[in-house]
Amino acid sequence: MNRDVYPYQAIDWASVPRTEHKGETGTSFWRTVQLPGLRVRIVEYTEGYLADHWCQKGHIVHCLDGEFINEQENGARTVMTKGMTYVVSDGASSHRSRTEGGATLLIVDGDFLKA
Repeated sequence: MNRDVYPYQAIDWASVPRTEHKGETGTSFWRTVQLPGLRVRIVEYTEGYLADHWCQKGHIVHCLDGEFINEQENGARTVMTKGMTYVVSDGASSHRSRTEGGATLLIVDGDFLKA
């Protein structure tokens, strides 16, 4: 098994560039740290955000603030509030996010989530 090794590093999120990503409605803003086989992001959803696609990528998603709904293409929905986390492997569901009032998330994904 190939394992990447990451030396200790502290992330000052305020110094990480913020990129804009339009949703079907609303906008998300990402601050992304990309390492070999690992991506860590702080993602902010504006009020009325709805993702513009169904995602099949694996994630660990922790709600830092606000509230959002994780929708699955099969119709299942989970309301995620501050302090809640969900985990899903690559290809294990087709999901997307929506929020009425906005939310801030910590999202971790990478090779370790491959099924």
